[in-house]
Parts: sequence; C-alpha cells; structure tokens
Amino acid sequence: MVKKNVFIAILLLILPVSTLHAENLATRTLSLQECIAIALDNTSSVKKAENARQLSGVDLLRSYGNFLPKVISSASYAPGSVSRSYTVNTASTDTYSVRTESSTIDLSVTASLNLFNGLSDYAALQAALDRKKAAGFTLQRARETIAYDVTQHYYQVLLDRELLDIARENLKSAKDLLTLTDRQFNIGLKSITDLYQQQADASNSNLAVINAENQLRRSKLELVRRLRIDPATEIALELVSTASILKLSPEVNIEALSTSSLERRADLAAQQLERDAARQDVRRVAGARLPRLDLAFRVSSSAIDSYKSTWLGTTYDYVYPPVGKQLENGIDHAVSLNLSWTVFDGFTTRYNVETAKVASRNRQLDYEELKDGIEIDLKQVAGDYQAAFTRIESARESLKASESAAQGITRKYDLGASGFVELSSARAALFNARSTLTQALYNLALQKALLDYTSGVSIVEDNASPSH
Repeated sequence: MVKKNVFIAILLLILPVSTLHAENLATRTLSLQECIAIALDNTSSVKKAENARQLSGVDLLRSYGNFLPKVISSASYAPGSVSRSYTVNTASTDTYSVRTESSTIDLSVTASLNLFNGLSDYAALQAALDRKKAAGFTLQRARETIAYDVTQHYYQVLLDRELLDIARENLKSAKDLLTLTDRQFNIGLKSITDLYQQQADASNSNLAVINAENQLRRSKLELVRRLRIDPATEIALELVSTASILKLSPEVNIEALSTSSLERRADLAAQQLERDAARQDVRRVAGARLPRLDLAFRVSSSAIDSYKSTWLGTTYDYVYPPVGKQLENGIDHAVSLNLSWTVFDGFTTRYNVETAKVASRNRQLDYEELKDGIEIDLKQVAGDYQAAFTRIESARESLKASESAAQGITRKYDLGASGFVELSSARAALFNARSTLTQALYNLALQKALLDYTSGVSIVEDNASPSH
C-alpha cells in the first residue's frame, strides 16, 4: 500500500511538468523562404557538395605545387658505430685485425625542380581547375534541387490543408442536412430511407475529413523530413496568395527558353567541365611516354664526434674539432641535371592512356545525354505548365455548374420534389469540383516551380511566390 501511494505521488509530480512542457511547444510558423533556408543549412546533400568543393580546392593547390621545387631535408646521428676489418703490413706481409669505433652526424638538404615531364603537370593543373569550377556548379545545382523539393512539399501541405477545409465544410453541410432530414422525418415529410441515407452520407463525409487530416499530417512530416528539424516540432505554413498564382502568364517561348536553359543549367556546366577535365587527364597520363628532366641541388655536411681505432692491442683515439666547427667547414654542395626515360614499362602507360580515353568518352556521352534530356524535359514541362491554365478554366466552369446544380437540387429536395440519390450526386459533384479547382491552382504553382527548375532559373534567392 505504501509503494502504491509513493508511485501515485511521483506520477502526480511528473504529469504537470510534462503537461507544461507540451503547452510550451509553440507552433512554429514558417514561410517558403524560411523553409528553403532551413533545408539548405541542414540537408546532407548540400553539405556533401560543399565538402567536395573544398576538396577540389585542395587538389588544385596540389596541382600548383607540382610546379614548385620539392625540398627534402634529412639528418642522422650514429652515437656508436663499430666496424672490423683487416689490414696488411707491407713490410712484413703480416695481417692485422683492426677494430674501429666512431660517432658521426650527417645533415643534408636536397631541392629538385622538374623542368619537363611531358607536360603532365600542366594537364593536371588544367584538369584541377575544371574540376574546381565543376564542384561549384554541382553545389549550385544541389541547392536548386533542395529548394525545388522543399517548394514542392510546401505547396503540397498547403493543398492538403485546403482540401481538409473543404472536407470539413462538406461535413458540416452534411450534418446540417442530416438535422433537417431528421426533423422532416419526425413530421412525416421524409421517409426512414432518406434518413438512413443521409446518416450514411454524413458518415462518409466524416471519413473524408479523417482521410484528409491523415494526408495533411503525412505531408507535414515529409516537409519536416526535408527540413531536417526536430520531428516533434509542430509547424504552420504561411499561405501563398492565389492571386499571385493567377498572375502567371501562360505564354512560353520554347526555343528561347531552351537556348537560355542550356546556358543557365548548373549541372550541364558541371558536366561540361568534367568532360574537359577528363580530356586533360588523357594528356596527363600520356606524358609518361616522354622523357623527364629534373634539376637538383644538394647541400650536405657531416661531422665525426669520436673516432677510435684498435689494432695490435693498442687503441688510438683520434681528436677532431668540435662538431659545430666540422659541420660549418665541411659543407658540400652539388648541382645536377637528371634525365630519365622509361623505355618499356610492360604496357602500363598504354593501359593508363586507354583507361583515361574511355573515361573521357564516357564523360562526353554523359554530357550529350544530359543536354538532350534537358531539351526534352523542358518541352514536356512547358507543355504541362500551359495545360495547367486550361485545367483551371475547366475546373472553374465545372465548379460554377456544380454550385448552380447543387443549389437547385437542394431546394427541390427541401420541398420533397427530389430524392436523396439526386441530392447526394449533386453534393458529391460540388465537393469534387471545389477540390479539383484547388488542386488545379496549386498544380499551376508547382508547374511554374518545375519550369524554373528545369530551365535553370534559380529559385534559391527569389522564392517568395510562385510568380517570381
């Protein structure tokens, strides 16, 4: 009994805290610009593209470094070195064993500069420059892709919210009609069948609301997934004025848009630079067929710390100047030109050249495929964009006719001149017409965003409305 009371006391202490925490989780209202900015800061694909660009910068620095001298320094200290040998006395022709102990210090600095290596370093530098620029375009396209993806799901949430409002309004209308039908049944104006049918219609409308709420929740979660924020965060989105959507022009010049898109598409520019870099790789690898010429300069010095020699049982300890003095006065230097030419390497160079050529041809194919795909996608997207205006006009006419039909049939139903089946069909047609018009409006906004994305128009900076 005591344990149970303690558990209840702890539970009563925890519940208010958790309730207060839930109440403090305020809904976060976001605009389209804010959603895109958050996604660009958090999305891993953009971060990976930024990392790739930084790595390409380091690779470019390495290519520049190939034109600079390579400097290698070395130092060695042998505190004890013992060697044994034999020497011959020329006078007596006797052989003596000699044991030598020494302690030495060696210092050297070598600088080498490549003068010619088949222009491989030059080709490598050009390839690194192209890849550095390509990485920048790849990052730009990654940002544009994220912006479009967020825009698409942002509009999807708004659309699902509009459809939920329509479903709730339809449910309210169904409940009001059910109340009216119930009263008419009680006074004998409607049959029990009409009452049951209206109850079923109200239940179906309630089910439609539940489905719409579930779809809206899923859309929000998908948007949160792309924003990479805390899933527990409750978000609310600012509305996009339908007036700004309707201001869009259906006129699209396909030829002019196709020409400009080939110039603006960042991924096409990146693919072109990657193709050029692959061509430079062929020249870089082929440089191994030519001789290599290096200029080298070496500075070295050595000193003997101690030196002892023992033979015929007598040890001779040689005295040398201080180590610093020896290193200072014993500096040697040499300048050399080194020419090397690989006459035969087992066809390794040939294989590397062919591999680079295949990679270059594949890059060319990727470039041509992307270029043709852009033109095809642009024509398809432009056609869908223009068709979106026709869908809106058709949806408007359908809604107008459905509203007139629903009003007339509702009046006839109230007077008993029309049956429930006819009324239910009219209300369903009105509900579908309103939903279709809403979908058509947001579809136009999405088609505009897709047209900008396909044509290479950046929606990262100017994304306040679909009419940018």
